[in-house]
Parts: sequence; C-alpha cells; structure tokens
Amino acid sequence: SSERSPKPTETASGGVGVACSTAHGQLRNMPFKTRVTEMLGIEHPIIMGGMTGIGTPELAAAVSNAGGLGLFAAHNAGSPEGCREWIRKTRTLTDKPFGVNLTILPTMGPPPPYEQYAKVIIEEGVKVVETAGSNPKKWVTMFRDAGLITIHKCVAIRHALSAEKLGVSIISLDGFECAGHPGEDDVGNFVLQAKGAKVLSTPYVCSGGVGDGIQLAAALALGADGVNCGTRFCATKECEWPESFKQKMLASDERATVLMFRNLHNTARVMKNTVSSKVADIEKEKGANLDFSDIAELVAGQRGRDAEKNGDAEGGIWTAGQVVGLISDVPTCRELVDRMIADAENTVRSRLQAMLVSRL
Repeated sequence: SSERSPKPTETASGGVGVACSTAHGQLRNMPFKTRVTEMLGIEHPIIMGGMTGIGTPELAAAVSNAGGLGLFAAHNAGSPEGCREWIRKTRTLTDKPFGVNLTILPTMGPPPPYEQYAKVIIEEGVKVVETAGSNPKKWVTMFRDAGLITIHKCVAIRHALSAEKLGVSIISLDGFECAGHPGEDDVGNFVLQAKGAKVLSTPYVCSGGVGDGIQLAAALALGADGVNCGTRFCATKECEWPESFKQKMLASDERATVLMFRNLHNTARVMKNTVSSKVADIEKEKGANLDFSDIAELVAGQRGRDAEKNGDAEGGIWTAGQVVGLISDVPTCRELVDRMIADAENTVRSRLQAMLVSRL
C-alpha cells in the first residue's frame, strides 16, 4: 500500500485530526474515525452507493481514490463475466478499498443471473459487497460465509433489525429523501437516523438526501457512522452522465423529483421531467385502477438508457433524490469529498463548539 501510518496533525480549524502521508508526499486530512472507516479501511466516512446505470469502475475508483468507498452495481456490467472484467478494471484504477453492489429488484423481463453475479464477486476476492432490494437472507449469508463485509440498504427500522439478525456488517439506512426506492413508510432521515441510534447495535450510514458536509456532521450527530451518497456523485466530472443531465440537476431545486408507482406499492423517486410528469398524470387519472401496463412503455429501462445515450434529459426516466436542491456545481469526486470533510469538520469544531457554554 502507498499509505503510511496516520499521525496527529493540526487542522485548518485549529483542532487536532489525523493526516495520512501518501507516496506522493501529500498530507491527507482525516478528522473523522468511525466504526465504518475502521471496518472498511477508508479515510473518510463517505460511501458512494452502487447505482444502476451510472455506477461504473471509473466513478467508483474516483470516490475510493478520494478517500471514500466507491461501489459499482454488478448488473451494470451486463453479465457475470462482464462484472468480473469490471472488478479487475477497478483494481487497475485504484489501490484503495472498493465494493460491488448486488440489487435484487422486479424486472420487466427475465431476471438477471443473480447467483452467477454473486459467485463472481466472491471468486474475484471483492472485500465489500452492498445488497439491496428483496429479502437479503440468501445473499448476505453467502457473502458473510465467504468472509466479505456486507452492507445492506434498508428503508425502514424493521428491515434494519431483520438485517442485523442476519449478521449484516453495516446497514445503509435510507430515508424518504433518497433516489430510487424509498419504501412505503415515508419516514425522513431526521427521525429515521435518530431511531437507528436508539435500536441498532450494528453500525449504520445515513443514506438519502445527503450532499454536503453539514449533513455529514448532522448524520454523525444523529448516531450514524457515516453517509451514503448517490445523486450527489452523479453531478461530478467523473460521472458518465451526459452534460444535459448534470445541467438539469444544477437548474433544479429540492422539489424537482417525482414519486412514481405509489399505487403499485413500489414507490420510486425520479427526476421530474417530461416523461415522469406524464407518468404522474396517468397515475393520478387511473388512481386505484392503475395497472403497470398503463405506464410500462414510459418507464421502460431501455427508454431511459436511450435517452441517456442521446443526452436527452427529458426523454426517459432517471432517478434522483431531493438532494438535487443542494447541488450547485460539478466538481471532481476528490474536490467533493475534500469539501464535505472540511465543512463537516468546521461544523463540529467551530460552529457547534462555539455554541457550548463553559461549565467553569
């Protein structure tokens, strides 16, 4: 490894943090040490979720090289052997820890060969795997028995408690603000994370709506051992999304998402655009009589991929969380992570410290 032993260092805000000296002679500020950073062997308590479509080796490696944990979604590679190639490619792009996501969700066609993906992840010696979707018992057990660190995404405390019983290493606790599937309980992170602190003994990270350092500080205060970011990493230079998609995020506020599939009890939060607005209109009109076939053509994954390929931000469905309201630039992953850490440290050391009244 290129990293030498961490040592105490005075931070920009006057406190004492930890700096890591790299092979290039640069000092990396590491002010936070949590159960998650220790378990994963990462510098900062920031994880990039393994996102469908845009979770690639390049983006995952960029986040890992920035000191967080990057993940890519196995099915993005197209096949189990493609996933094997992606794992090997990621290793050429970073010597830092990274992980692979295995998401089990309903599909419009034949399901992906999940068993084969899981075997490839194990065979290739991946150290960290993130699972999401349906009951994870089979997969968590398989990965745990193979010695992998397992992260499971949960949108409710009851799901998190079940995952804890399965022996999951880390829980990704997803609030209602998140992109993709927030579940059906509509509980935001201010309550969800605080409840996690009361009832969970397994380390958990705050996921959903996270995009800056103040939120990282808040998540740690609420009991989390880190944060998981998805949408925010989509608005970075390393993300392969078209510039038109990134510009639409920059021009949006926190109201610019749509909840689809509510009547089908499979809620999904996506970016508000021409197609998702049309889906919302159909769902409102049909009400309880809605059938998936009424909207299938509009929400088809291939339509979304084609729109992405053509740079048409209005032409298909693409997921985004309410954090779009906090996105005002398109930095590199390293710039984003460094800024989040600096802002979180400043919040804790300066702003919160200044509010404490001396007991003397």
